[in-house]
Amino acid sequence: MNKMDLLIGFIIGIIASILGMFLYITIITHSDFMVGMQAMKSEGHLGKIVTLGSILDLIAFGILLKMNKELMARGVVLAVISLTITTLFL
Repeated sequence: MNKMDLLIGFIIGIIASILGMFLYITIITHSDFMVGMQAMKSEGHLGKIVTLGSILDLIAFGILLKMNKELMARGVVLAVISLTITTLFL
């Protein structure tokens, strides 16, 4: 098992989730990213924002499977799992 491919997939997953959250907060809520994150956290909607941001992970997962990069796709799944666990404890 090539651990570098798993790490690259993990990084792709984290970046895709952050990009998805950034796009949602800036386009839908029309506010600054950090201000929007603080507002969503205080309202208790942080888990929903992370879920919406993870839609891009689904797209990245599909693309990596189409390119036969199974270990990178596993890294994306690992990133989603780690984001879920992190969100539970925030």
